[in-house]
Amino acid sequence: MVELFYDFHVHSCLSPCGEEEMTPQNIAQMMALAGYEVIAVADHNSTRNCKAVMAACTEAGILAVPAMELCTSEEVHVLCLFPDLESAKQFGDYVYTKLPDIQNRSAIFGRQLHMDERDQVIGEEEKLLISATDIGIYEVYDLVKSYGGTAIPAHVDRQSFSILSNLGFYDPSMQFPAIELTANCNVDAFRKMHSIPLNYITNSDAHSLEQIPDSKRKIRLRAASARGVIEAIEASRDQGGILR
Repeated sequence: MVELFYDFHVHSCLSPCGEEEMTPQNIAQMMALAGYEVIAVADHNSTRNCKAVMAACTEAGILAVPAMELCTSEEVHVLCLFPDLESAKQFGDYVYTKLPDIQNRSAIFGRQLHMDERDQVIGEEEKLLISATDIGIYEVYDLVKSYGGTAIPAHVDRQSFSILSNLGFYDPSMQFPAIELTANCNVDAFRKMHSIPLNYITNSDAHSLEQIPDSKRKIRLRAASARGVIEAIEASRDQGGILR
């Protein structure tokens, strides 16, 4: 077993709400300086910057997991993690077909930049990535699982775009193995108020370099790999202490 400092929810400049400074190289270098050992860049409804981020992280000595923050038809955000780039790309291609044909207005929402590992702009996504997809909350887990990944509801304690804020409840038949809480969540108070019998992870959801905090939390893995991260999150459904 190995324990690694983690953050599985960081946005790049591909997310319209992400600052343009959130380039693959900047993210990798800042995460390394902050002491992280395994990270995931989870952009809204897209995995197109995963390849560049993973290459930049390899240079920086960090393990990167391909990821996406999916917006369901109920406007609930779900963190999706994948074992390799190909499965992430295939999932991203599928999600793109489920996005409404709404054009991004960069002056309002921000630019959506697709980059290579040297921070060169490859293209700019024209379809608005923060729209809700035509994928329901009860579909997500099995769908992501079919691509070899895992999925957990994002920032469950937040007052917007979460299961509790948008639906008012968590249903075990949604099948998620864990939940994500925000860094400032009072976990004891949350547990008393909400009976969600799942382990949790805490991520930064950083949209700018200054929002990346120093590393503090570790995940325990059997193997230091993207697949190892997925297996650990899946195992947390039945085993305490995998995530903290």
